[in-house]
Amino acid sequence: MEQSSRQSVSTGSPYEPLIGIARAVRIGRIIAVAGTAPLGPDGKTIAPGDAAAQARRCFEIARESLEKLGAGLRDVIRTRILLTRIEDWKVVAEVHGEFFRDIRPVNTILQVNRFIDPEWLIEIEVDAVVGAE
Repeated sequence: MEQSSRQSVSTGSPYEPLIGIARAVRIGRIIAVAGTAPLGPDGKTIAPGDAAAQARRCFEIARESLEKLGAGLRDVIRTRILLTRIEDWKVVAEVHGEFFRDIRPVNTILQVNRFIDPEWLIEIEVDAVVGAE
């Protein structure tokens, strides 16, 4: 891939065309994954009320997006976790550890008021640099 090329991927979320976003964009070695919500393949929220299950789904979507762009979790340098209930941080952090225990990207955890869908307890963002390992 040329350094100046731009690639993007969609995950089929109904919000992507509505808002006018890609799930992830790669330019050169840099990949940014947009705020990722806990949506199932049918576009509906999964596991209402279960922050850990929602976090797992968000990280799975992010991983799949990275893989479509020729990268993987090993290339992640930053994660951002946005929660509507800050008290969920420990269970969500445990899920983060399942995906990143040996990779150890930098991370920020924030509480927000709410998301587009009030059943979402979490959104995540991921930044990666291909070949960063």
